[in-house]
Amino acid sequence: MTQLIAHYSIAEYAKFKTAFDADAEDRGNNGLSLLQLWREDDLNLWALYSVSDARAARDWLQGAAGVFNSQAGVLSTDFHFVETV
Repeated sequence: MTQLIAHYSIAEYAKFKTAFDADAEDRGNNGLSLLQLWREDDLNLWALYSVSDARAARDWLQGAAGVFNSQAGVLSTDFHFVETV
């Protein structure tokens, strides 16, 4: 099973969360289903996604996710595709 661990550095939690919730359908259409969202502090969040289509997810992260990032006030991201062993 492929999963994605994501770290988001953000400018403002409320703005991020509103945009994040609104973006759920787009993520789903690109192979990502949210399993968990963790808030480390006011400026750092971590997400764990199940990946049903790694190619679509990678393409989305390298392209269309930029629109989400700008709307959500994302300052930087770090993504790691991992597999259960």
